[in-house]
This record gives sequence, structure tokens and C-alpha cells, in this order.
Amino acid sequence: MKFAIIIFLLAFPALPLFSQNDNIMHNNNFYDDTETISLKGGEIEIAGEIENPGIVDLKSMTKHSVIVKEALLKEDEKNAFTGAYRYDGYSLFDILTDRIINKKNKEEFSSIIDLYVEIENDKGEKVVVSWGEIYYPNNLHKIILATDVSRIVPSKTKDLWPLPQERKLIIGSDLITERNISNPVKITVRSYSRSIPVNRRIDSLYSGEIRLFSNNNLVMTLSEIPKDIQLETENTIFYGRGRGIHSTQPFTGIYLKELLMKYWSLNKGDLKKGLIAVIGKDGYRSVFSYSEIMNRNDQSEVMLIPCKKDEEDGGKFRLFPGADFFSDRAVKAISEIRLFNSKGLK
Repeated sequence: MKFAIIIFLLAFPALPLFSQNDNIMHNNNFYDDTETISLKGGEIEIAGEIENPGIVDLKSMTKHSVIVKEALLKEDEKNAFTGAYRYDGYSLFDILTDRIINKKNKEEFSSIIDLYVEIENDKGEKVVVSWGEIYYPNNLHKIILATDVSRIVPSKTKDLWPLPQERKLIIGSDLITERNISNPVKITVRSYSRSIPVNRRIDSLYSGEIRLFSNNNLVMTLSEIPKDIQLETENTIFYGRGRGIHSTQPFTGIYLKELLMKYWSLNKGDLKKGLIAVIGKDGYRSVFSYSEIMNRNDQSEVMLIPCKKDEEDGGKFRLFPGADFFSDRAVKAISEIRLFNSKGLK
């Protein structure tokens, strides 16, 4: 019998020893099994509130890889899957790292956490990304300018998703990927434009309510967590960029998006350009992109935390940004939450 098998194999050397298994790969990496395609693109300009604007030199930077499942928003507020890809390119973290910030509002508020970045492509489309999304997350380099792409092909169905032809902005934490625009040509650094006086010597930091605004229109006033929103608990090491360790205690509260969805509709405009400012009673503020709060795929949610009565200077509510390494954007004694660039309320 053994001799018969050997003769058979010698006679048919091209046949596999075993039946083909669709799950067998050439290595243990699921994300490099198809050809990598180079994407077309030109120069990118950096502008805005920086001292050293100019053209980006990509040649001096290291490439990063981001894996994404892309989907776009349909009219019924559901998402339409368009493909799964590995993108290689240059991190927005690296692209902006050596740009010296020169904030317009630095005399009023010197902190960088109210900065955001507007990214424009050659067709005039614009999207926004908060400074915190770039420089504060636990997982860095998830926002890239993609110069190469590879399909992530299902082993059984062999679906070949359509390949882009131009460079793309890729934001790895987005669920609906409306911000993944093609061929970015300009990156503009901006600070939150609304003037808010800062009062560090305020007698009492306590704020008993939050006022919600949409494009400067008051929507509602919140003094208690709505009973129909489920409480969640997240464990964390609460660590500040300046003062280091604050706490190792968990936070219990609600996902902020569950509250905001009651008043603000999901639409392409907000997903691309919406900004949400969270403001404390003393004028301390942090700016988030709409997608950063409302459109995550990594379950690292921004939470609204009801504070205990005995917490000193905590206000009635504070923020906990679950995706952040640092605690800097955890605004306390929240008095206002403002949404800009909304296309309307529900």
C-alpha cells in the first residue's frame, strides 16, 4: 500500500496532499493575503492656527496600517457596507507633530483640547477631526492618509470589494465611514471659535444642570439622568497629562450618545462636520467631533457621569472619554453641551 501511494504522488506531483481548505493561508496574518495597490495623490498643505504652515513632507515619515470595514449612511439612517480593507499610509499624528500651535484664543484658553482639524479634498468636501482624536487616544495612529490599499477577502465567498483609486483619509474608529474622503489636499488647524470666559477663581464650581444647545438654540435642560437610559460602568486608570494619577476607581454613568440621540438626528453632514463642545461652569471646555461621540466602532464610549453629592467641586455631571489615555478632556461641573453644524433636530 505504501509503495502504491508513493508511485501515485510521483506520477501526479502537482496535486495537493490533502483537499484544499479555504482557511489555509500563507502565514498567520489575515490582512496581507491580497495584492497591495498604490493610490494616486498629490501634495497636502497644512494651514490654520500654526506658526509653520506649508506642504507636508511624507518621505520622512513611517507608514502605519489600519484595518477597516467601510460603510456609508443610507437615507433610512441605516448603514450600507461597502468593503473591508487594509490601508497603509501616514498618520495624522505624525503629519501634525512638528507643527507649532498658535491658537487664536490662547489668551482666553491656552489648553489644546478645544482644537480641531478641518480636512478638505480636491472636490471641496470637508470633514473635521478633534485634536483629542489624534493625540489623546489609547490606540494611536488610527487616523491616516492612506497611500496604499489591500482588500480583506472572505475565505469562502471570495468577495472582491471595489478598490479606491485615490488616496484617502481613513479614520479607524468610525462605524459609518463618511469621514473617509478621497484625495485630501488641505489640513487646517482651528480652535473653538465661540468666546467663553474662563474663571479659575470661581467661588463654587458646582453646576446643577446642563443646557443642551443645537446651533445656539436651547434644546433642553438636564438636571437628572433620564430613567430610560441604562447605566454603564467602565473600569479605568484615570491619569492626567499634567498631574499624573488621579484615581483607579470605575466610572458609572450613561453613554453620552444615548442622551444626544434623543434630540439630534443622524445625518451625513453631522458625521462629517459636526462638532460637540462640552463646557464646564468655569469655562474649561473640550471639543469633540460628532462622530467621535456618536459613531464609534471600538466600544470606547464618551460617558456622562452623575457625580456624588459629597464629591468636592465635581458639579452634578462630569465627562469621561473612555478612548483617551489622559484625563484632560474629562470636563467636570458641566454647564453646557453644544452641537454645531447640525442639519436639524428630530
